[in-house]
Parts: sequence; C-alpha cells; structure tokens
Amino acid sequence: MALEVVGGAVMSAFLQAVFEKMASPEVREFIRGKKLTQGLLNKLEIMLLSVNVVLDDAEEKQISNSAVKHWLEKLKESVYDADDLLDEIKTEALSRKLEVEAAGSSTSQVQERISSSHGAFDKSVLPKIHEVVDRLNIISQQKDVLNLKAHSSNKTSHTLPSTSLVEESAVYGRNEDKEAVVKLLLTDDVNDNKTNVIPVVGMGGIGKTTLAQLIYNDDRVKQHFDIQAWVCVSEDFDVVSKTQKIYRSFTSRTCDMNDLNQLQVELKEALKGKKFLLVLDDVWNENYIHWDLLRCPFESGEHGSKIIVTTRNGGVASVMGTLPIYCLMPLSEDDCWLLFVKHVFKNGALSGDPILEVIGRQIVRKCKGLPLAAKSLAGLLRCKLNVEDWEKILKSDLWDKSNKESNILPALWLSYHYLSPHLKRCFAYSSIFPKDYEFKKSELVLLWMAEDLLQPEVNERAEEVGEEYFDDLISRSFFQHVSTEDGESFFTMHDLINDLAKFVSGDFCVRLEKNVSVNIVSKARHFSYMKTHDPGFEKFDAKHLRTFLPLSLSYDSFSVMGKVLYDLLPTLQCLRALSLSGYDVTELPNSVGNLKHLRRCCCHIVKLLFSCQAT
Repeated sequence: MALEVVGGAVMSAFLQAVFEKMASPEVREFIRGKKLTQGLLNKLEIMLLSVNVVLDDAEEKQISNSAVKHWLEKLKESVYDADDLLDEIKTEALSRKLEVEAAGSSTSQVQERISSSHGAFDKSVLPKIHEVVDRLNIISQQKDVLNLKAHSSNKTSHTLPSTSLVEESAVYGRNEDKEAVVKLLLTDDVNDNKTNVIPVVGMGGIGKTTLAQLIYNDDRVKQHFDIQAWVCVSEDFDVVSKTQKIYRSFTSRTCDMNDLNQLQVELKEALKGKKFLLVLDDVWNENYIHWDLLRCPFESGEHGSKIIVTTRNGGVASVMGTLPIYCLMPLSEDDCWLLFVKHVFKNGALSGDPILEVIGRQIVRKCKGLPLAAKSLAGLLRCKLNVEDWEKILKSDLWDKSNKESNILPALWLSYHYLSPHLKRCFAYSSIFPKDYEFKKSELVLLWMAEDLLQPEVNERAEEVGEEYFDDLISRSFFQHVSTEDGESFFTMHDLINDLAKFVSGDFCVRLEKNVSVNIVSKARHFSYMKTHDPGFEKFDAKHLRTFLPLSLSYDSFSVMGKVLYDLLPTLQCLRALSLSGYDVTELPNSVGNLKHLRRCCCHIVKLLFSCQAT
C-alpha cells in the first residue's frame, strides 16, 4: 500500500506516514479475513491517493486563497483522524499478539473474555473508518471545485529578479557590513585559489542583495577589479542559462548559443588575464556537481578575482564558499525605524504626529530588524496618516496579509517552499513554542520523535536524524542560536519565522497565551501553555490532542495540577507527548497507563523523557 511521495507539500510527508502504517504487518494482520474492514481501508487509501496528487498546487495557492487553505485544514483534520485510527489498530493488534502468547495455557473462560473484548473493538472501529472515509470522499470531490491541479505546470518564479543598482541614501545600518566585505575583496589572497568565493548568508528579507549592491557600486571595488558582473540566480540553477547570463553581464554582448562547451570557451576567453568580480545573487543550488561545472571558466581569471554569493541557505555556502561565511544580522531598531520612515512618507520625513510615531515604532518593533518587513509595512501605510489604519496594521498578524498586499509573506514563504516535506512538518510543529521562547535542540527533537516526524533509515537512530533535521533548519535561518548555558545551546525563532510556522500549522497547533481562550483548542492536536493564572481547564475540549506542553508556570499551580492529572488527562486519549515538568508531581496517576498512543512523558519525578508505549 505504501506510496513513494515525490511532491514537496508538507501534507505529502504526512500521507506517506499514513500509507506506511496501512502497509504495516500489524494492520495487515488485523484486517486479514475481515472483508468489510479490508474494503474500507482500500477506500481510504484511494481517497488519500486522489488528494495527494494536488497537494503541491494547494500548498502554493493557500497563501492568497482562503478557500484552499480551509480545504487543506479539513484534509489535515481527516488525515489526523485516520492516523489516530491506524495507531489504535496497530496497538490492538500488538496487544492481541501478546495476549495470545500469554494465554497459551490459560483456561477457556479467560480466552472467552479475551475474544469478547476483541469483538467489541472490531465493532467500535468500523464506524470510525466509515466516518473518515465519508469525510475524505467529500474533501476529494471539493478539490475539483477549487480547480486544484496535479503537478501544476504553470508555476512562476517566486522572486523578483535583482539588479546591481541601489539607492544608497535609502540604506541604513549596513556600513559596517559593507566595509567588512569590501576589505575581503581588496585583500590579496594568501591561499592557492585564483578565484575566491565569499558567501553572504542570512534569512529571507534581511538585506543580502542590498549589501551586495552597495559593495558592487563602491568606487574602491570598481577600481580594484578590471571587470564586474551581476547575475540574479534565483531558484533555477540551469548551468547553460546561467553561463549565458554571466557571459552577457561581463561582455555586454548577447549570447544565444546553447552548447555549453562553446559557451564556456567564450567565457574563459573573456575572463582570461583579468581580475574580475562576479556577484551571484539569491543562490539556492546545493548540488556541488552543478557548481563545479559552472565555475570551470572562472579559473582563467587573474589571481585575486572574487565571487560574492548571496544565499539564505548555509548549505549553499558550504558547497560554493572558499572564504569564511559572512552572516548578515538584523538591523538595529533605530535603523529599522529610519528605513520605515523613508518609505512610509513621500518626502522621507516624519509627519510630526506624535501618535503616529508611537504606533509606527511599535510596528517597526514587530519587524525585529528585517528590512523587507519594514519596507513592506511602510508600503501598506504609505501616505496614510489615519491613526486607525496604523493601529489596524499594528494589531494584525503580519501573515494575515495576502500575497497581493505584502511582500513579507512571499519573501519568507520561499524559504519554507524549498524545504523537504519532512522538514516542513518539523518546522510547522515548532510553532508550538511562543515568540522569544528559548528552546534546546534535544527538547524539540524528542517532541518530533513522539509525533513520528522523523524518518530514520535502517541502522539510523531517530535522535541522530532529528539532530540532522534541526541543523538543516539552522543552516536555512529558521532557528537562531541565542545563548549557551552549562554547555548546552539555546535557540529561538525570529518573530516573522514564528508567524510563518503558525501560518502553516494553522489551528492544529495552539499556544495558550495572554488573551487566548481555551475554547479555540477543540481542533488542536498540539498545545502549549504559558500563562500566569488559572488557564480554565474545566472548559478544555481537546479530545484529539497529541501534545500537551506546559512551558512555564510562575504561580502556585497545585489546584491546576490536580485538574490536569485527574480531570484532563483521562480525556486526552490521543496524546503522544506529555510534559508535567511545570508541576510538582509526586506520582503519576493510573490514567497515564491508559494513554495507548503516549510515547514521551516528562515530569520532575522521572527527570527524563521515556517511552511509554510503542505503537
């Protein structure tokens, strides 16, 4: 039954996990001889296959089409239920196997009771499968109404092409960065490379292209190099077309030849004996073979030639760079404010309204030093001097803005778009952490393990795979290192990256924060809690919850602890990960033993995460 997923959508990885469970020996053993159950599971597989082929198209369209986003949420909800159901079946099958082994020499009365309990489960599981299949049937039909296509071929580039031109008066806070990179360009190389590559790395929208533009147009740089070229690489790294672009940029001559050999010979002659500077802007390629082929003609340049590569991916820098990575950091709040004012008012000067300045500075604070975010929000408010308009932007989640209204979403969405499906699921799960929350690698990896988000190969430990996933997300600027304490590193997410994670996880990952009601958790699968008063768990309705994660408790929580342990836990039968580390627990209640899906539990009396149930 298993399906090899080739799509890039986050749901593809989720569906792959469901197909693998359907093909597992435990599920196959359970349905053997049960024609009705076999037929329903076959229908379930067909429904999932039918939606899988349009997932890539749906994931892209959800940015600007709320109906598609709603459709994806309904699909995810049904797939979660199917996954829970398959886990129940696997657990029941394993339980029966153990019972058969233990009851080999038991009395017929004991065996009769076991048989009776099995029959009760069989009867209860059938209507659940019926319900999931019926819901997926409706969802599958809706994909046609939404005009979702399989492997859509009408995709356009996700980014605007860049040029070497820049308005220097509109750039703030990058002088030190500029001087540092210019120094690298003008320094005679001490290594054996005739042409050195300087990688400039940073998250989307942080100003890598702007920095490269400033450097490219610096008079000292122009005098130092014989020739210069600027090429926007973007997502497509076709060696032939990029070589054509590089040749045209260096020589200002058109080049329509498609023979790579002829192209590279022409480019080699154009660079021969010249000290050149080449800027490759917005590079995504991590394939060393492609890069090695592209760079062949560069070796004909004079010793001291340089290439600047801008990228948001540390993996690209590792493949292409010969000099240390230059990491570009966010702007200071003051510089970000100056940039905002420059773009929000036509004359580039504050209007003089003190109320607008107070609101504006709060808006800029939300940008957390990201220049593109400041410029985009300034564009939304340009020449709008109405306090209500500014307050509306301040109070709105930046991700509520559609593709047409703002550049914030697509600029950061592109980083997410190019993650593998498994990394997308891990990243979306990370939205369980509040903004500015500092987390440890081990903490998040264990949560990923509990939710079955890791895909270890044979002879690989899940923890090692989780660490690889984590490091990959760090290299792509999704996580940022903030501190080290007692030899262990702590990480966080930029606020807009956190917003992105929240956008893609939707209502399935809920953080109970200030002014957030527990009433919204009915659809949630993952829940974190960070409050300073009674959260009101008596109103808590989240029977499908998979993660319960209190992150910080700063008040006497004895009464709340009782509600959690003895009232709430028995209702959370789908839990995979449970943390009680914020409570003063002296013993675990017996109800924990009834949580069939539970894989990770953390509390003070145990001091570590342990496996409670292998499903």
